[in-house]
Amino acid sequence: MNLAALWHDLECGGYREDLPAWRSLAAETGGPVLDIGAGTGRVTLDLADRGMTVVALDRESALLAALEHRAEGLAVDTVHADAREFALARRFSLVVVPMQTLQLLGGRPGREAFMKCAGAHLEPGGLIAAALADAMDCFDDEHPAPPPPDARDVMDVRYTSQLVAVVEEGGRAALHRRREIRGANRRLEVEDVVVRLDRVSAEEVEAEAAQLGYLVEPQRRVPETEEYLGSTLVVLRKPSQ
Repeated sequence: MNLAALWHDLECGGYREDLPAWRSLAAETGGPVLDIGAGTGRVTLDLADRGMTVVALDRESALLAALEHRAEGLAVDTVHADAREFALARRFSLVVVPMQTLQLLGGRPGREAFMKCAGAHLEPGGLIAAALADAMDCFDDEHPAPPPPDARDVMDVRYTSQLVAVVEEGGRAALHRRREIRGANRRLEVEDVVVRLDRVSAEEVEAEAAQLGYLVEPQRRVPETEEYLGSTLVVLRKPSQ
């Protein structure tokens, strides 16, 4: 079993609220599309199913293996690389950065490295669109308890992932999750994992991008739901000349 892909699907795969925004941007630009932090293909497969040519980039080879299996027959290529340093022999009209991937790159130096690298792969006039999470303080007076765990049953084994805390760590939000594997004939397995997201505003990213020569386009919104935080899409255009 591809356990890395299972956890990724469980924790991220059910999110669909942002898909209309990526579809709209892809339709506006016409493709091809580069999907940064593609994971198991949540956005890549949705766009490819609608006729787009997509290159899926991720640094986790196990996730790309699952994506490749699911993308059979579609116009999808995969690239195992870091978003801050990649070299592809092609250009794109749109680079999408879903699910707060931009906030995983190690602060401003990582974001700027990505924007420089992505810019080298954009067609003149092409777009970068990156999602930034709204306030990541998931526990407050209105929501004092953690959300229900994500769960999936596979062959009489239950896999659960529970967000248990969000901790401030020097300008980053550390999201603590507990993963459990339970089965009637197996010992309970528990793993604690932490994902650290840079706290950065859309306006800060836009200012960084402008210094690198990008043109800042109007922001777009992905609304909050009962289950998921909302997000702001920063949209940056590479000058035509």
